[in-house]
Amino acid sequence: MKTATSKSPNSPCPPPMSAMKVALAHHWITSYRGGEKVIEQIAKLFPGSDLYTLVQNPNIDVPGLRGTTVHTSRLNRFPLVHRTYRHLLPLHPWAIAGMRVADDVDLLLSSDASLFKGIPKAASTKHVCYCHSPPRYLWELGSDYKRASFAARIALDRFAGRLREYDRNSAANVDHFIANSNFVAGRIKKYYDRESTVIYPPVATHDFVANQTRGDFHLAISELVSYKRIDIAVDAYNKLGKRLIVIGDGPERKALQAAAKSNIEFLGRQPFSVLKEHFETCQAFVFPGIEDFGITPVEAQAAGAPVIALRAGGALETVVENETGVFFDDQSAESLIDAVERFASEAFTPESCVRNAVRFSTDQFRDKYIAFLDDMQGRKVLTRDDPAREDSE
Repeated sequence: MKTATSKSPNSPCPPPMSAMKVALAHHWITSYRGGEKVIEQIAKLFPGSDLYTLVQNPNIDVPGLRGTTVHTSRLNRFPLVHRTYRHLLPLHPWAIAGMRVADDVDLLLSSDASLFKGIPKAASTKHVCYCHSPPRYLWELGSDYKRASFAARIALDRFAGRLREYDRNSAANVDHFIANSNFVAGRIKKYYDRESTVIYPPVATHDFVANQTRGDFHLAISELVSYKRIDIAVDAYNKLGKRLIVIGDGPERKALQAAAKSNIEFLGRQPFSVLKEHFETCQAFVFPGIEDFGITPVEAQAAGAPVIALRAGGALETVVENETGVFFDDQSAESLIDAVERFASEAFTPESCVRNAVRFSTDQFRDKYIAFLDDMQGRKVLTRDDPAREDSE
């Protein structure tokens, strides 16, 4: 994918970084997951920058955003909005229109998987959007989201066309797109007709060790929603009789547990210490859904565990076939069963898994993100001895 080009010698010289004002934007802060970890790393590079977001749950702690001044939209005043914001999708453009990035901001760095890239700003403000994905509920997975609630079904049935148009127009508010995978870069091109540069999201690979004794189980960690396709894993492991541990929760959990035999165990949501323990001791990590990137397969490999993944989406970029895992071709129990049986005949090493996972570390993300900004600005944005560029984890 295309990378932003440097300024020509005759271009106006941008202000030095010390004179530039940077602002941050993120679609919403209602959990601490992959998207929040991206904006957290960007915030560490530019401490003291204000953050704009649609909705913020004050009970969610994002360590890298502590002390940050956060500007929320008028939607944030609605009662229980931290639970219902997704179902208020038709109101998102109205809420975004009521916000504006401060006019003296030189550089807006956003992280978005929704419509928030359309936040109003001054014409002089450059906008770099780290795009996790064009909103899947508008472009590809509407039927899955409709099943989530009656409100979601009404919102998409009546407003999807207008919201897609708003999303396309919002893309024009962006000067440079960064995609979190080649898979997403293709979707940005398809839906927005824009080029993008691929920078993989940060994964805390250093949080794991790969020398633990392996248990007798396979592992799946996921939100239990329909498009994650944990139902395929339940069906397959019911037939295999092999032990499977599922960590996570969501609207599908009750049905999945009812369908599961005694060899499949559901642990619900768990703290990181429990996730870490299971990553480091499982025989294999099972990944049956299509994700734009997918952090959990990388975390599994960082813990020395090979991956059994659907041959689609971001897994094609994070799993090395027959070296750090195996693929199955169809979203069916039969195809997954075949992959599990092939997996048993392969010899995977923790060292190979860890070596592959390090490609997606937080250090790699920071270096590539800074290099992108350097190239875009036509000079060094942060120097190596800048405290903001040091590893602050």
